[in-house]
Amino acid sequence: MISTHMKPERRSILKRLFASVAGVAGIGAAAKAAPPAPQKEVGDITMLQDVPLFSSHTKFNNMVFVAGKGAHFEGDITAHTKHVLDEVEKELLKAGSSMDKVLKVSVFLHDLNDYKAMNEAYKGRFGNKPPCRTTVAVYGGVPGNSLVEIDCIAYI
Repeated sequence: MISTHMKPERRSILKRLFASVAGVAGIGAAAKAAPPAPQKEVGDITMLQDVPLFSSHTKFNNMVFVAGKGAHFEGDITAHTKHVLDEVEKELLKAGSSMDKVLKVSVFLHDLNDYKAMNEAYKGRFGNKPPCRTTVAVYGGVPGNSLVEIDCIAYI
């Protein structure tokens, strides 16, 4: 027969036993010492009229978020895509990451007709396990007359 009532001494002994096991395992100390709150780190900050507008990248824990990069020179979609991917790679390296560690890419095209040529310049740039990607054509064009803008999320 199982008793639903435990004698007070037995309950006290069991509580001490569990407390000592938890102490040996470090469970009590881990629960008491909260880790410091993670801090956001930012790369170069772009200013607009002396007011911070956006950062070139933001790091949080082991993640890095790279701001959209564009190509602001005369050229075709192939030249622009190669340039933008080079700029994304430089920013990732500056943040302590790499193209192989990119998890998500967003591609913004000035003209959807450039999709095939952009893909040709893009392929192979993220290693054998490429990130997931979203590609859209932007109504009104990409800012700064770039034919493509690319941003990404990676880990460190």
